[in-house]
Amino acid sequence: MVLQWCSRAAITGPKQGDAVIGRLNHVAIAVPDLAAAAARYRDLLGAEVGLSQEVPDHGVRVVFITLPNSKIELMEPLGDASPITRFLQKNPGGGIHHLCYEVVDIIVARDHLLAGGARVLGPPKIGAHGKPVIFLHPGDFTGTLIELEQA
Repeated sequence: MVLQWCSRAAITGPKQGDAVIGRLNHVAIAVPDLAAAAARYRDLLGAEVGLSQEVPDHGVRVVFITLPNSKIELMEPLGDASPITRFLQKNPGGGIHHLCYEVVDIIVARDHLLAGGARVLGPPKIGAHGKPVIFLHPGDFTGTLIELEQA
């Protein structure tokens, strides 16, 4: 059934009742100190912590924590112009920044969301996983910033 939806969605877009989002890819947490947060997950929770990587197009430095069913993305600002800087000014201890869901086709998903009145925050960009991503305005999704990543 999923494969049938994927094929149809890639050609014509989602239909009434079809899911636009798929698997939860990750929960992103903004942190004031990336190394300290990564160490805490590794040392206290025994988590598998990846290497730090810079994502200049998004103004962040990130570390992914791999879980059996998803990931946690710890992120800190990469410079003062980072959108995470403002988030941490409001939440100095850090906090959940966004949820990321996978989609079959980022353009089909974007067009469907725009047609439904959702606000897409900019054009697709390449994200930390090397795949196209878009962000959806939190005001349209019960106060939650949503990232969509092409699977």
